[in-house]
Amino acid sequence: MSLLTLSDIRVRYGSVEVLHGINLRVEEGEIVTILGANGAGKTTTLTTISGLRKPSGGSILFQGRPLHTIPSHEIVRLGITQSPEGRRVFGTLSVRENLDLGAFTSKDRGRSAKIRKWIFDLFPRLAEREGQLAGTLSGGEQQMLAIARALMADPKVLLLDEPSLGLAPLLVRSIFDSVRKINRQGVTVILVEQNARAALKLAARGYVLEVGKVVMEDRAENLLADASVREAYLGG
Repeated sequence: MSLLTLSDIRVRYGSVEVLHGINLRVEEGEIVTILGANGAGKTTTLTTISGLRKPSGGSILFQGRPLHTIPSHEIVRLGITQSPEGRRVFGTLSVRENLDLGAFTSKDRGRSAKIRKWIFDLFPRLAEREGQLAGTLSGGEQQMLAIARALMADPKVLLLDEPSLGLAPLLVRSIFDSVRKINRQGVTVILVEQNARAALKLAARGYVLEVGKVVMEDRAENLLADASVREAYLGG
């Protein structure tokens, strides 16, 4: 049994169906990337997994347990967290307070302290700015904080939505290196990313979405070598 399985997932915005029967699986310990143009349904797929949007059809199983029938805060407690597109940190709160909010489901303060220490080792810049208001951080630092906040819940699966968006190339490399380290600590990652080349070099497998449908699934190295993928997403 796969760690996470989406079967024939359909999602509607009002009368308009935007996901048309998505099938997707993620194995424990993998990094899986979801590629596609704007409007393909990538973010909707992530928000449906995290429970922020409920499917109109199909099922989502996590460790054999249905997710599509339970609220999003229960999904966090089961071990799935999301770092959203656009970061969405709480700008009027400090770095520490943002991290505390990420740990709202945890009742083990000792465990939360260990996770915080790991996060500060992973992102030393956040340790330096622990008391600083999140709204005063740079874009790259805010992205670090968005990922760190999601990690505070001690997830089994981390959903990352466009972590490199708007960042300079040097920071992009740093963020992707951090994602690799997070994965090596045992966290399974589902990555939506505009930088398709970097995402496929990081991931084990990938899915390509077009207008709400999976049109291709393969090992990441095969997608990198595929002529149609190269033309559409990798600049030829």
